Amino acid sequence: MKTMTCKQLGGACDKAFRAETFDEIAGLSKQHGGEMFQQGDEAHLKAMNAMQQLMSSPESMEKWFDDKRKEFETMPEDK
Repeated sequence: MKTMTCKQLGGACDKAFRAETFDEIAGLSKQHGGEMFQQGDEAHLKAMNAMQQLMSSPESMEKWFDDKRKEFETMPEDK
């Protein structure tokens, strides 16, 4: 298990996500983002706008995901 925070994944808070794989942790982050969107959380909405701008370029988005995946893979396992 490894842990990354919402902020580490481009979000706006310190909520921690724990998962075995990067794909799992990305899914948890996406679910959290959806919940924050539903609540109209201003900080998360701002972070989502920044991510949408990043997604406008497939190359930029792919690089972002590759960088985050590498960050996850090099992190130590939780104790």
